[in-house]
Amino acid sequence: TEFPSFKRVRKLQSDAYLQLPRGISHWDNDTDAAVLRIGYVKPEIISWSPRIIVLHDFLSSEECDYLRALAKPRLQISTVVDVKTGKGIESKVRTSSGMFLSSEEKTHQVVQAIEKRISVYSQVPIENGELIQVLRYEKNQYYKPHHDYFSDTFNLKRGGQRVATMLMYLSDNVEGGETYFPMAGSSKCSCGGKVVDGLCVKPIKGNAVLFWSMGLDGQSDPSSIHGGCEVLSGVKWSATKWMRQRATF
Repeated sequence: TEFPSFKRVRKLQSDAYLQLPRGISHWDNDTDAAVLRIGYVKPEIISWSPRIIVLHDFLSSEECDYLRALAKPRLQISTVVDVKTGKGIESKVRTSSGMFLSSEEKTHQVVQAIEKRISVYSQVPIENGELIQVLRYEKNQYYKPHHDYFSDTFNLKRGGQRVATMLMYLSDNVEGGETYFPMAGSSKCSCGGKVVDGLCVKPIKGNAVLFWSMGLDGQSDPSSIHGGCEVLSGVKWSATKWMRQRATF
């Protein structure tokens, strides 16, 4: 990943509100600052075990709408991984609709900006990521608690194990639909209108949740189990980026 560079202040920057002395580093007309949404994204660590960070304002409203527009014409019933074959199968564990962005769509300028932002904030190279998946959950739909890491050997052949997930929320005005981590925290939270033990993250348009499926010891972390709570009203849109140990393309 190519990280942005700071530019130097070569003269006094002054207006009615701001004066910066000579030599102070800041972002000055740097396109990377816009790509990474410097000054907008606000990280909040909500759990160390499992490791979970909420990234407030990770996506702009326009980026959220763009991903939804790409996905809407191609939505299909979501599947889960069959542990025996490694292939996707329909299951009552997951009752949403979804699609994966194509390799061609990955070259779109908006998608490239999102991909780079995910890589910088997760510190995982872009090439280690799977294609972004966009999901739609309508009323009464959910995803039961599960792990993102693989239990089969078939899926490990391309890029190794999943190490982290970036889950991005693309819509507002949703009741329920929280992302639920039953083994995180020591308090209670609301999951689809039910009080449960653990941590729940409310889906807010533009926010993202970054969490790790692999511990610092390099082993899959069972405490990373998570689920999508039932949607009580509205429509929940989200986008998921899974990241692997090695390059996937």
